[in-house]
Amino acid sequence: MGDKSAMKKKDYLDELDRLTVELVKLQEWVKAKGLRVVVLFEGRDAAGKGGVIKAITSGLNPRNARIAALAAPTEKERTQWYFQRYASQLPSGGEMVFFDRSWYNRAGVEKVMGFCSEDEYREFARSVPEFERMLIRSGIILIKYWFSVSDEVQEERFLDRLSDPAKRWKLSPMDMTARSKWVDYSRAKDAMFEFSDTSDSPWLVVDADDKYSARLNVITNFLARIPYKDLTPEPIELPPRQKVGKYVRPPIDSQKWIAKVYPRPEDLSGDASAHSTDHAAPEKHGKKKGKKK
Repeated sequence: MGDKSAMKKKDYLDELDRLTVELVKLQEWVKAKGLRVVVLFEGRDAAGKGGVIKAITSGLNPRNARIAALAAPTEKERTQWYFQRYASQLPSGGEMVFFDRSWYNRAGVEKVMGFCSEDEYREFARSVPEFERMLIRSGIILIKYWFSVSDEVQEERFLDRLSDPAKRWKLSPMDMTARSKWVDYSRAKDAMFEFSDTSDSPWLVVDADDKYSARLNVITNFLARIPYKDLTPEPIELPPRQKVGKYVRPPIDSQKWIAKVYPRPEDLSGDASAHSTDHAAPEKHGKKKGKKK
């Protein structure tokens, strides 16, 4: 539920592989030219922001492509200039930083849930356009994506998370409270767009109901916003490995090996009925013709 797509999974994965190669080329260009790239991902809960960020960064070098997903501010951070903890996450030359939620928390959850005062909110509304202009004037490439998801699809994704133990961590008490303030969040988003959707730093809206399509659309748009060239190096010839000489490896049994849980006995035999619940010490099988042990 919530993962329906007009695309077949194979077609999606094939296209994602192709775009990942382009993302690697972009990263090499950013690194070579010393560019600084900041991408913001905002939107409703379960809109698919995290999935897009993973799709973008999965094939990139983490030394030059960072994800910034800040937790709630500490007591000390609450006494700082509001943008201070976000500014500390900004990239150096050759880096890209992807914000999974950003300083726009003040215009969304903080505003709706009453975590900031009205004066703090109004100051943010006045400051954020100039803050972003400062970033852009400093040479930072700033891109802002807003993920729009329908009520029905969000409901399906919430139910999917509730039923899937591997996804349940994605639901927080705050998410549950937000359901009762749907209209308040809509009003907050509309107000946010009024003061922050500027000509030099516009919001780019993503139709996020179809996860596969949304991911590919965002990646395609992202690639198009930063002109780059292919800096793929020439093929490298693998040098010969150093000869062993007088080096003698230590005995195998002198090292602490982890248990070989996999491959399981049925994987080796091809007989699913041979499944055993105790895989701590799988029984060894003899060699099979045409297969390695």
